[in-house]
Amino acid sequence: MLVNLHIVNLALIDELDVDFAEGLNILTGETGAGKSIIIGSIGIGLGGRFDSSLLRNPDKDGMVELLFSVDEALAESLKEDEIDVQDGELLISRRLAGGKSINRINDSTVTVAKLKKVAEKLISLHAQHEQRTLLKASRHLEIVDSYDSSIAELKEKVAKEYKAYKELSDKLGSFNMDETERAKRLDYIRYEINDIEAARLVEGEDDELEELYKKASNAQSIAEITSEVESLTGYDRDSSGGSQVSEALRNLQQLSKYDENADSLISTLTDIDSLISDFNRQLADYISDMEFDEESLRNAEERLNLINTLKARYGRTIQDVLETLGNLQSEEEELAGFEDTLKNLEKERDAKLVALAKASDKLTEARKKAAKKLCKVISDAMKDLNFNDVRFDMSFDKSDTFTSNGNDIAEFIISTNVGEDMRPLVNVASGGELSRVMLAIKSVVSEAADTPTLIFDEIDVGISGITAEKVGAAMKRLAASRQIISITHLPQIAACADAAFVIEKEVVGEKTITGIKRLDDEGRVMELARLLGGASVTDSVVAAAREMIAR
Repeated sequence: MLVNLHIVNLALIDELDVDFAEGLNILTGETGAGKSIIIGSIGIGLGGRFDSSLLRNPDKDGMVELLFSVDEALAESLKEDEIDVQDGELLISRRLAGGKSINRINDSTVTVAKLKKVAEKLISLHAQHEQRTLLKASRHLEIVDSYDSSIAELKEKVAKEYKAYKELSDKLGSFNMDETERAKRLDYIRYEINDIEAARLVEGEDDELEELYKKASNAQSIAEITSEVESLTGYDRDSSGGSQVSEALRNLQQLSKYDENADSLISTLTDIDSLISDFNRQLADYISDMEFDEESLRNAEERLNLINTLKARYGRTIQDVLETLGNLQSEEEELAGFEDTLKNLEKERDAKLVALAKASDKLTEARKKAAKKLCKVISDAMKDLNFNDVRFDMSFDKSDTFTSNGNDIAEFIISTNVGEDMRPLVNVASGGELSRVMLAIKSVVSEAADTPTLIFDEIDVGISGITAEKVGAAMKRLAASRQIISITHLPQIAACADAAFVIEKEVVGEKTITGIKRLDDEGRVMELARLLGGASVTDSVVAAAREMIAR
């Protein structure tokens, strides 16, 4: 359940803490006191829009924190989302700093998408705008699908079959060309294939040619450098390194006649002489390899130009060009055997359409079974909400086309009076009726999803009297198995609270501030009396408030 709500620098709030209780939490307050800010802050904490326009002071950070207590079963479920519950508590935090939202779950920074996914397992928030979404028939199937967990697998199967069918249909659409267009395309493809094949490309040859061309185009500079090195280290001149070392070695060998200890010097210099000799042989081989004729240079240059031209047309590398060749050859094969290819594609598409239809039929069957159970439970729940003669069901029809969600056209239908035909919900329900229908649906669906906390923002729109009492009683029963947080203007609903809070707006200094406080027993009586009597709270009104709470 939601244990604590902490808000900083948001709308009319400087800083605010609310400790919620188990069971039914009722929030009341004068119009404009800031009730929507409290619910809106929870919505932000659950991943709603959070930008600088919502801040009280734009120069300071804004923050919303939601602290939840989590049982073992829910903690295990959250592990699937890589969320580790610590000591039975989970903290969702959203901070707006420098125009950027920083989202955290416990100690980990997360994306808004992940935060929303986790929040869905913790809270179901019913805002006032959801009554309008209930009037959209497309939303009705979503409600049925969420009621039966087995439907998700069938939907995945339909989506998979639809994707395969759509890909084949799109491919066939691209084949929709006349004979002249096909012949023109085939000629162009064959030209490109010949263009690439004629080059007889070999992977890596461009790198080798680049290296060769670089050497050949700098042959004169290479020759000058190597000739100078050969002159300095060779044996052709007395002053060259090789000649000098050889002469030194001959002189040193004379020394051995007079001193046997000179042998180590002779050995070292002999090694040096050998190294110089080896180096000069390698240098001679290198010079020999660097001899380029003009024809070789011209051939390398022409080959490189050809390769680079092909790269410009068909890909950045030789491998890219060869892959393009493979794709062109496949397309040539398809176009050359156009009729056969077309027939094969049509056959594949038709087979996929049959598979899609079968998967959609299974989905429809599962939805109808789930809808029958759901509508029965919703009908029972609606009777508890003063719909005495209600009939509630779902109509099904088939679309001529498929989507990734199948081809069902379905919507809730309702009759609220004896003798009335069942008609689409959008054409029947008034505002007050929609509030109760939504409460019935929310209570049933959240029961199936085992959502631990439900939040209702003014579920009492358009109702009063006995109906309000029954709505309050229904919320009280629902709160026996989960936490309910609700804003209300009606004393009949407020009287059912397990924990009552009043939201107030006051001027402090030169600022208007919204605050919230939990009411004690006497405070509950007086707030209920205010709801009953308005500006005139008499002793009889207070007595009526006490009686209503007791009842």
